[in-house]
Amino acid sequence: MAFGVGGEGVRKMDKWIDNPWFMKGVALVLAMLLFASVPNDNKPLVVNVPSSTVSETLQDVQVKSYYDTENLVVSGVPETVDVTIKGPKNIVQQTKGLRDFEIYTDLTKLEMGEHRVTIMARNISDRLKVTIKPKYADVSIQEKISKEFKVDAEFNRDMVDEGYSADAPAVTPGKVKITGAKDIIEKVSYVKATVNLNEPIKETIEKNAVIQAFDRNMNKLDVTVEPRVVKVTIPVKSSSKKVPIEIQQSGDPAPGISIQSMELDKKEATIIAPPDVLKSVEKVRVEVDISKITDDTELTLPVIISNGVVSVTPETAVLKINVTKAGDAPEEEEDNQGVSQAANDQEKTFSNVPIGVEGKADDYNVSFINPESGRLNLSVWGPGDAVASVGPGDFGLRINVSGLREGEHSVAIKVSGPNNINWKVSDTTANIKVSKKEV
Repeated sequence: MAFGVGGEGVRKMDKWIDNPWFMKGVALVLAMLLFASVPNDNKPLVVNVPSSTVSETLQDVQVKSYYDTENLVVSGVPETVDVTIKGPKNIVQQTKGLRDFEIYTDLTKLEMGEHRVTIMARNISDRLKVTIKPKYADVSIQEKISKEFKVDAEFNRDMVDEGYSADAPAVTPGKVKITGAKDIIEKVSYVKATVNLNEPIKETIEKNAVIQAFDRNMNKLDVTVEPRVVKVTIPVKSSSKKVPIEIQQSGDPAPGISIQSMELDKKEATIIAPPDVLKSVEKVRVEVDISKITDDTELTLPVIISNGVVSVTPETAVLKINVTKAGDAPEEEEDNQGVSQAANDQEKTFSNVPIGVEGKADDYNVSFINPESGRLNLSVWGPGDAVASVGPGDFGLRINVSGLREGEHSVAIKVSGPNNINWKVSDTTANIKVSKKEV
């Protein structure tokens, strides 16, 4: 039967729906379809429902211990444990997020000594299964004591810059209070404040250092230190001293040239060196090649230092050199040497007149090579009455050895005497040897 689309078709459909027998027929058809869908092998209907139980492991959960903290010290309780919780997913996730439970050990009723205790959990849902790893702890309960100890500061002395030295460091405060188990405190042998230096130092510094306590085998001890940090002052100073400047000459005088004197404008220098080097250095030097000296001259020479010396002040020195040339007019005090003898002059000769030595350092010896005896013959002439009244004591023969290094040297002989007397010595130079005295 076909229904129209007009109002009459709609009215006919409404009459069918309002008919109770029509609705009963529809219900019967639906019931038959449902019955037909039931399996006929008598097996139960299985519905797959996802599981709602989950497990989570919470790592590094802090352990709290309850005991008499004023009078006792406990060791052996782990700082953290791993806790596994299992149960309904929503409760597990909530517990994991909030972590509002507590893992603890209750030692309040235990006496001093060794014990095995259970690590427990509380304030956690009873719908969760809780597993703690480790489950037990072997603890030691001991009497708490405090004792004062002196602090020793230490640092790497290799970090002190070259040419500087460090005195013993000072610690503020010099003593600290250490608290711990009685048997641990009795093992304390060293209390150290170690200063860490990142770069070489060449001036006094102040740094904070953490205190650590050690037994005699330098094992670190588990104790409480008050204060935990101290101030360490490391005094640093320049390692220096003053030493003489020595003249070291090389070569021999040029032909016809005698070195009359050599003198430095500075006699001493300040050197900086590590303490062990400083002890062994007694002098610095300037070096001059006298074979190149032909006239009176002044030379600016570097002050030479030995190995290990960091610096020297001054770095240069001026050396003044006076020479005598063969055939030159004598110096003021030798004006009478080499003057021609007049016809009416009287002459006298003195034998073995000693040659004096000037400018010799106390720790050096000077010996004569030529003349070997250190004496010369001296001839004098002049007016008869003047010559008759003089003796060898009226004349002075001398050499100047100031600034001469160890070794052999040729030096000028200077002569002085009365103004109205002329003289001549058998040699104008002396060959000598300079050596250091044996201690």
